[in-house]
Amino acid sequence: MLGDTLPWLLVGLTAVGALLLLREPIRCLGGLCLRTLVSLGALAAFSPLGALLGCSLGVNLANALVMALLGAPGFGLLLLLNWALAV
Repeated sequence: MLGDTLPWLLVGLTAVGALLLLREPIRCLGGLCLRTLVSLGALAAFSPLGALLGCSLGVNLANALVMALLGAPGFGLLLLLNWALAV
């Protein structure tokens, strides 16, 4: 009986220990995912307005990550890059 449950007990304790050690990085990654989703929503909301203003940004993961990491300055950076690289 103990021979069958001991490996599972060790695996469970190892998993709990790993989760305790990685608690802060997992929380930061979750926050980044949430900010990325919010940024995707902001890009999607800006898309029709940007077409009227003459500057459009793509609604994609790269743009959303830039906005998630840098916030409002990231949005300005994306607009500046769009303007500077326009042909």
